[in-house]
Amino acid sequence: MLPCIIDLEASGFGAGSYPIEVGVVLADRTTHCFLIRPDAEWTHWNKQAEQVHGISREELLQYGRPIREVATCLNGLLDRQIIYTDAWGVDSSWLAKLYDAAGIIPLYRLETIRKILSEKQLNLWDQCKQKVVEELNLKRHRASADAKIIQRTYELTLHSN
Repeated sequence: MLPCIIDLEASGFGAGSYPIEVGVVLADRTTHCFLIRPDAEWTHWNKQAEQVHGISREELLQYGRPIREVATCLNGLLDRQIIYTDAWGVDSSWLAKLYDAAGIIPLYRLETIRKILSEKQLNLWDQCKQKVVEELNLKRHRASADAKIIQRTYELTLHSN
C-alpha cells in the first residue's frame, strides 16, 4: 500500500510565511488540491516564492478557499491517518498556522517520509525522483504535483535494484 502524501506551497521561505496551497495524494492515488485564501493578518509575500509556484496573491484572494474550509476538508480526507511529507520542518509549521487560524485541530498525524524509507530507498531516492519527474512530465511546481512525485518516487524506490 502506498503512503498518503501531503505537500504545501507557501507565500515565502521563512518567518512570516504562510500556506497558500495544499496538495494531497491518497493511498489509492486520488489527488486533492486546495488554494488557500490568506487570513487578513497574513501579509508576507515573497516574489521569489511566487516565481517558483506561479501563484499570485491576487489569485489566492479571488480563487482561494477559506482557511477553515480547507482545514475541515483535510480532516475529512485524512482522518486518523499518518500523512507523509518530504519537508516536515516547513510543512508542519505551515499546517500548524493553517489549523491555528481555522481554530480546529488536525485529525491526522504528519510524519517525515524518511521515517518509512529503508537505507536502500534513501540511497535510491534522488536517482528515482529524477526518473519520476521525467516520467510524469509535470510542468508546474504545485502542491498536488509535488505530492504525486513524492508518492511515485517512494513506489519506484521499493521496486528498484
